[in-house]
Amino acid sequence: MGIVNVTPDSFSDGGKFFSVPAAAAHGRMLIAQGADILDVGGESTRPQGATPVTEEEELERVLPVLDFLHASDPFVPISIDTVKSGVARAALANGAEIINDVSGFRLDPKMAEVCAESNAGVILMHSRGDVATMGTYAEAGYGDDVVGEIIRELGARVEWAREAGVARERIAIDPGVGFAKRTEHSVAVLRELSRFAELGLPVAIGVSRKRFIGELSGAKAIDDRIDGTTAANVLALAGGARIFRVHDVDRARRALDMAWSILGEADG
Repeated sequence: MGIVNVTPDSFSDGGKFFSVPAAAAHGRMLIAQGADILDVGGESTRPQGATPVTEEEELERVLPVLDFLHASDPFVPISIDTVKSGVARAALANGAEIINDVSGFRLDPKMAEVCAESNAGVILMHSRGDVATMGTYAEAGYGDDVVGEIIRELGARVEWAREAGVARERIAIDPGVGFAKRTEHSVAVLRELSRFAELGLPVAIGVSRKRFIGELSGAKAIDDRIDGTTAANVLALAGGARIFRVHDVDRARRALDMAWSILGEADG
């Protein structure tokens, strides 16, 4: 899943692809590099200073990019990274197929209904807090079993979606590495990723260039975190993850294809 941030303030590439032509060109490049899905987002949840945007502004950012990408590559599924049901409804009406909600349907109770009505695919991510705080440590308080708490909270979001009519086969889960999680919490998630199989759903993972990789590898510059990202993705694959949200599609694709070949031989 290649990341297309149509924002001025995303932590890794904010502003680089803020114009419609730049974002569309970047999306097409990611497809050429091997992306199976494009994830288009118009609102940042960066660790420091994330600023919520209005529904109207978010739509102005993502819909033109969605239209460009859908016209140029109609067979590549597009995911919209949003917590707003109005944005989701408009994007789905304009060709998006997946809603990636980093709040797990917490912040807008109408989101589950919109996705159910549209028969959309959904990715429900674990987080705490709102758009401005979920990328911080403000609510990163856990007990002795960090992963168990996350599974319970994520399981509740899955049940909410199911009760609203979202088909089970349309749901994937994301443990939310780096969201309301200190480095040790993110490490626990990756180390115990196989436990998320308890929920019986495909697991998506997003570790690309994140702060915990910088802390553990010593890579202060965001662009120097690709090797750490690769290591975390490969270990996540071994732990059961099957959807990988990344900035550097070419590097991730090669590493994961290689790891999958080895793991496939082992499984055989």
